Amino acid sequence: MNNILVIDDDVDICNLLNRFLSKNGFHVDTAFSATTAFSLIEKNYYDVVLSDFRLGNTDGKEILEKVKQKDSATQVIIITGYSDIKIAVDVIKMGAFDYITKPLLPDEILLLLNKAIQKKEGLNNESVNDEFTGSVSYRNNEYENNSFITGISRQSKEIEKQISLVAPTNYSVIIYGESGTGKESIANAIHKNSNRRFNNFVSIDCGALTKELAGSELFGHEKGAFTGAISQKIGHFETANGGTVFLDEVANLPYDTQIALLRVVQERKLRRIGGTREIDIDIRILVASNEKLTEAISRGKFRQDLYHRFNEFSIHLFPLREREKDIELFANHFLKIANRDLGKNISGFSSEVIEVFKNYRWPGNLRELNNIVKRVALLTDSNYIQLNSLPHEITFQDKFTFHLDSVNTNNEKEGNSHTVRNDLKSIALSAEYKTIVDVLKQVNYNKSKAAKLLEIDRKTLYNKLKQYQLL
Repeated sequence: MNNILVIDDDVDICNLLNRFLSKNGFHVDTAFSATTAFSLIEKNYYDVVLSDFRLGNTDGKEILEKVKQKDSATQVIIITGYSDIKIAVDVIKMGAFDYITKPLLPDEILLLLNKAIQKKEGLNNESVNDEFTGSVSYRNNEYENNSFITGISRQSKEIEKQISLVAPTNYSVIIYGESGTGKESIANAIHKNSNRRFNNFVSIDCGALTKELAGSELFGHEKGAFTGAISQKIGHFETANGGTVFLDEVANLPYDTQIALLRVVQERKLRRIGGTREIDIDIRILVASNEKLTEAISRGKFRQDLYHRFNEFSIHLFPLREREKDIELFANHFLKIANRDLGKNISGFSSEVIEVFKNYRWPGNLRELNNIVKRVALLTDSNYIQLNSLPHEITFQDKFTFHLDSVNTNNEKEGNSHTVRNDLKSIALSAEYKTIVDVLKQVNYNKSKAAKLLEIDRKTLYNKLKQYQLL
């Protein structure tokens, strides 16, 4: 039986999740405060921690840090609202498995939990797994289906050209891009088109490596090297010998680990922690960052000499909002995967949905698009996904809500003039929705308090929540 910890200061949500997950075969603990959560995390081992991002005086980032310090294999899922998606994506960059948005859907929670558990089991067993393998994944691409798809936009064609140029070489590559833009997919595509494609592609999430365990995870250790080292461990670099190592969010590596990594990069030799024998390794290193490493260097966060070792070639990925021509293509790709996972046969999206997708800003990029497609596929029983299945906040997010500087930039580049939408009813509904969400957050989703602050009765509030799909 898998152990789940649910953390939320809304007692009703905790109790509902407890009952639902217990009926589905999980052992569930609940915590209504960060203090209780930290105590349970110290005492027990959990397969998955499901935590609300906003928890009084703390947040999901602190929960994630505590969980990873106790057991780096434990998976963390963050519960958030659509207005906090950018924050949730940042938490994923730090090592969370995924996020789930309110209102919570039982089937969606169950599907995500099962995937997170597969990921934890893959990490503990150091097994080859195509999709869910923890903070590090091992892939032998001779048998892996090609999941990388090429966009049709000018930006995507340029990226494809760069991949074809650098892949056959042994150059180290830095891949820049916002969180969720598909940096790992690009790294995997480089590996698949290289001479190393029949050997392992090892992806390491540097945000999930704690200072204490980073060296052991990357380079391995000998038995007795430190307290808790009860047996010899082969590190990820050694496992990747002959193949490719991908360091995701490399700027998050502890500084001491960067020093040890520099020697590995220069000499292609490593020494396990507590060991005396040097081990020759033949690997190609690809790294990714959502910030310019030169800026991390200026803040003293990243070593300049290590940067120059990696910077033999660089690829810059564009955010999804700048690749409008690709959105429908990627949405259909994610729908195909959702159909497979859910056992459905949804044909596609209505033209209205595609138009909303093209107008939305996508702060979480491809990862957010994927999550939304999974959610609406779960809600859809017809052949086509319709507008009423989309989260309300997305349907009201048009291009006119973009920041002024973004609009000006687009106008300069494309010579387009954006028409400001003046539908008063839509504007009023959007303002009402935002007010209700803000008040609910302010009172920790206590509906009685929210109704009092909004100066409406509970029945009216429930009708509004139902109207905006917030129940």
